[in-house]
Amino acid sequence: MISVTEALSIVSNVTYTPKKATVLLKNADGFVLSDDVVSPINMPPFRQSAMDGYALSLHNNNSYEIIGEVPAGSNINYSLSPGQGVRIFTGARVPNDAETVIMQEKVHRSGNHISIEDQVLSNSNIRPTGEQIKEGEVALKKGTQLTPAGIGYLAGLGITEVQVFTSPSIAIITTGNELVTPGLPLQEGQIYESNSVQLEVALKRLNVKKIQNYTVQDDYESTKNTVKEAITNHEIVLISGGISVGDYDFVKDVLAELQIVELFYKIKQKPGKPLFFGRNSDTLVYALPGNPASSLTCFYIYVLPTIRKIMGITSEGLKRTTKAITKDFSKKGDRAQFLKAKVSGKTVEILEGQSSAMLLTYAIANALVYIPENMNTISKGDLVETIILPK
Repeated sequence: MISVTEALSIVSNVTYTPKKATVLLKNADGFVLSDDVVSPINMPPFRQSAMDGYALSLHNNNSYEIIGEVPAGSNINYSLSPGQGVRIFTGARVPNDAETVIMQEKVHRSGNHISIEDQVLSNSNIRPTGEQIKEGEVALKKGTQLTPAGIGYLAGLGITEVQVFTSPSIAIITTGNELVTPGLPLQEGQIYESNSVQLEVALKRLNVKKIQNYTVQDDYESTKNTVKEAITNHEIVLISGGISVGDYDFVKDVLAELQIVELFYKIKQKPGKPLFFGRNSDTLVYALPGNPASSLTCFYIYVLPTIRKIMGITSEGLKRTTKAITKDFSKKGDRAQFLKAKVSGKTVEILEGQSSAMLLTYAIANALVYIPENMNTISKGDLVETIILPK
């Protein structure tokens, strides 16, 4: 059995080669760029008016003749003499001879002439060609995670496809004769299966696109055949249950027979002690505890950072901070603990109902409080390490 610190170190030091793909820009939200994106154009591609008003060729008088109009999208380039101008609108191309744009609120117009009360300054309200970015410059760097704003920015440069790190193909294997798919009738001794549901939702929140669910009965050959198929066809395999030491827990022996190299098995923590992590040349395997809260905690702490790293995300794990605990707490035993908690401002409350089988507390929690194995007593107001859960 290893410590939480040792387990996290092993997970973070596992190496693999991220895969790349070309995706449509509109489908790239959440993905990370695997290559720099270079702008194919200047932005703006022409001298652009920053507001509605009048583009002017300056002279020593506050009166100007207006000889035309330039709406946004027009390619007309009026020739202006000093003392002349054109009506212009936000985003429109400023004529070459115009030296400034004055906003319409500062102008009095009578027929084809305007008079200006305020001082007119050169180069006001004109966005220069390439002000935002010039042709050939890097628009977004490799490693940037795309957001709606980033996608809109690249779309404004005329880009339709980008190179990204792909999300891994992930299998979820659920073990247990007692488990029934939600929606089907329960027989005596059966419970509804929830681990695959919560894991699939958590994976989708990470922008994982390829997820396949498998179910297997508590039988050695069935378990072996299902696990073998999953590790053959997927980059990550998550096994729910069957990893403990009961008479019907076959996962550990199956993984050994299939030559999955054990990187660790069992962590000195609560919940989630019987966690297995291993690999072969192509696939990473996590065998998660069967209890729902244990399974989800192990996913957040050990699986999520791996997936984010494969997808090129720099901030691999969940956000960690410190908060003042709202009441005294005493830890039983010598294992580290991840406790379901609720953050409110600068404080955090450890919630009632910490059983590894209970998800009700998890449903209202927004954080986990981490208590190291060498810490047993915490007083109200003490700062504790707090892991912020995904919203």
